[in-house]
Amino acid sequence: MALNLRQKQTECITRMLNLNQPVNATGTANEEVYKILIYDKFCQNILSPLIRVKDLRKHGVTLYFLIDKDRKPVHDVPAVYFVQPNQANIQRIMADTSRSLYDSFHLNFSSSIPRPLLEDLASGTLSSDSIQRISKVHDQYLEFVTLEDGLFSLAQKSTYVQLNDPSAGDREIEEIVERIVSGLFCVLATLAVVPIIRCPRGGPAEMVASALDQRLRDHLLSKNNLFTEGGSFVSSFQRPILCIFDRNFELAVGIQHDFRYRPLVHDVLGLRLNRLSVQGEKGGMKSYELDSSDPFWVANGSLEFPEVAVEIETQLNKYKKDVDEVNRRTGGTDGAEFDGTDLTGNTKHLMNAVNSLPELTERKQVIDKHTNIATVLLGEIKERLLDSYAKRENDMLVRGSIDRNELLGLLKGKGTKMDKLRFAIMYLISSESINQSEVESVEAALRESEVDTSAFQYVKKLKSLNASMASANSASRNNIVDWAEKIYAVTAGVKNLLSSDRQLALTRTVELLMEGKPNPEIDGYLVFDPRAPKSSSGSSHLRGPFKEAIVFMIGGGNYVEYGSLQELAQRQQPVKHVIYGTTEILTGAEFVEQLALLGHKMGLGTNVATSSH
Repeated sequence: MALNLRQKQTECITRMLNLNQPVNATGTANEEVYKILIYDKFCQNILSPLIRVKDLRKHGVTLYFLIDKDRKPVHDVPAVYFVQPNQANIQRIMADTSRSLYDSFHLNFSSSIPRPLLEDLASGTLSSDSIQRISKVHDQYLEFVTLEDGLFSLAQKSTYVQLNDPSAGDREIEEIVERIVSGLFCVLATLAVVPIIRCPRGGPAEMVASALDQRLRDHLLSKNNLFTEGGSFVSSFQRPILCIFDRNFELAVGIQHDFRYRPLVHDVLGLRLNRLSVQGEKGGMKSYELDSSDPFWVANGSLEFPEVAVEIETQLNKYKKDVDEVNRRTGGTDGAEFDGTDLTGNTKHLMNAVNSLPELTERKQVIDKHTNIATVLLGEIKERLLDSYAKRENDMLVRGSIDRNELLGLLKGKGTKMDKLRFAIMYLISSESINQSEVESVEAALRESEVDTSAFQYVKKLKSLNASMASANSASRNNIVDWAEKIYAVTAGVKNLLSSDRQLALTRTVELLMEGKPNPEIDGYLVFDPRAPKSSSGSSHLRGPFKEAIVFMIGGGNYVEYGSLQELAQRQQPVKHVIYGTTEILTGAEFVEQLALLGHKMGLGTNVATSSH
C-alpha cells in the first residue's frame, strides 16, 4: 500500500465527522445522525482541499460555522468541533457549552491539546455545570494541509524569516523547531509510519530531525501508541525514509521563474489551497479548483507552457470529433435510409449517445477551464516577458555567467519590479565569481526602476559570507560576526546555492538517500532511527534502498521542487513514491519578500516599497 497522505487524512476527517465512529465501506456512518460542524480558520484550510459541501451533507453535516462567529442555539443536535488547541478556542468552547448552544459537544483538536488547556476546559465547564454536555475530547493529529496525494504544507507562515532573523534568541528558535516537529509528527501519525530520518549536519534541518527523533522515541514508549506497525526491526525496505532540508540548502529554486504549467499557475495566478480566480472570457471573475479530480491538471502540470497550449488544442479537436461522431450516429446522417428494419441498431446508437453525453459535457468544462487559465497566463507572459526571465535564469544557472548587455537589457525592459528583483538575485546566486562593477550596474538598474534592493543586498551578504566561511579555516571561524552564526546552513558553501545541471540539488540528493549506497555527497548526512536503541543509529539496516520517501523543506517550498520529485519517483523502476512537504508553499515573490524583510532587519538596501507592480 503506497503512502497516500490525501486519502489517509480524508479518512481521519470522515471518521471525525461521524462522531469518531467506524465508517462503513461507502464512507458513511451506519446510523444517520444530523450534526453541526464548528471550525476555526486554520482547520477550515485543512478541510477545504479535501471535503466539499456535498461531502459534508453525505456525512450528515447540515450546518457549518466558524467558531468566532455569533451562533444561535440549535437544540437536540450534536456539534462536532474541529479547532486548534489554543486559549481563544478553549474560551469560546466554554462559552458555547455554558450557553447550551448544542445538545452535545464532540471536541476534536487538530494536534495534541496541552495539559494546562485541558485542565482549563475541565474546570471551566465544571463551574458552569455543563461538563456533561462534552461527549468526547479527541486529539486528531491533523495539523497540516494536504493539497495532493503527495503534497502537504504545515501552513506555518514566515518560518524562513524567523529562523534566519539575526535578533532571534535560542528560545524563539526552539519554539519554531517545536512547532515544525509537532506538524511533522501529525503527518507521520496520520500515515501511521515511523520513518528512518536523514538530514544534512547543522542548521534547522538537524535541529528538527533530532527533536522529531526524540518525540517519536518518547511516543513509542507511551501506552496509547499511534504507530502499531509491528516490531522495532521492520526491515528498512518497508519503512519510508524522511529527508529533512532547510531552504538555504538550495536558495535558487525558491526565487527563479519557471516555465512549467503547475509552477506558472501558482507563481503568476496565485493558486492557493487548490483554488484560483481569474478573469473570465466574458469579463467577471471565474473561480476554479485544480486538484486530482481534474485529469488535465494531473496529466499536464509538469509540461512547459507552450506544450500545454498544444495539448489544450489537441483535446479540443478530439472533443469536436467525438461530438460529430455522436451527431452522426443519432442523426442518421451516415447515408443509410431509415426503414425501421434496423430499429434495435438505432436504439443502441441512441442509448450510447445518451450515455456519452455527461462524459462529453465534463470534458468540455475541463477544456474551457484550461483555455481560460492559459489565455490569462499568456497575457501575463507577454506583458512581463516571463519566458525571457525563465530562459535567462536557467542559462545563468547552467553557465554560471551571463552577457552583460543581456543582463542589463532585461533589467531595463518589461516585467514587474518583483520580476526584475528576482532576476537580479538569480544573477547573484548563479555567478561563479562576483564582478564588482557589474553588480554595481545591476544595483543602479534596480534603483532606476525604483526597486527596493534589500533582498538583493541580503543575498549578496549571504554570498560573501559563504565565500569567507569556505576560505576561513575552522580555527579562525569564531571571529566571524555574531549574526553569521544564525545563518546556520550557509557553511555548506556556495555549491548548494546552484543547481547547475537541471536536476535540482534537492532531487539528486533525495535520489542518493533513497538508493542508500555510500556516496561522498551524502556520507556526512545524519541518520536517526527512532525505533532503534540510541547507540546503534549508524547500523546497516538503515541503508535502503527505500521504496518510499517523505521529503520535507523547512522555510518554504514550491511547485518546482514538488514537480521535480514527482518526476524522480515516476522515473524509477519499479515506480517509487515520494511525498513532498514544507512549512509553507511560497511563490517566488512571497519568498523574496521574506528575504527583503531579513535585509531590512539587518539595515541593508533602500526603503522603497516593492509592490509586485
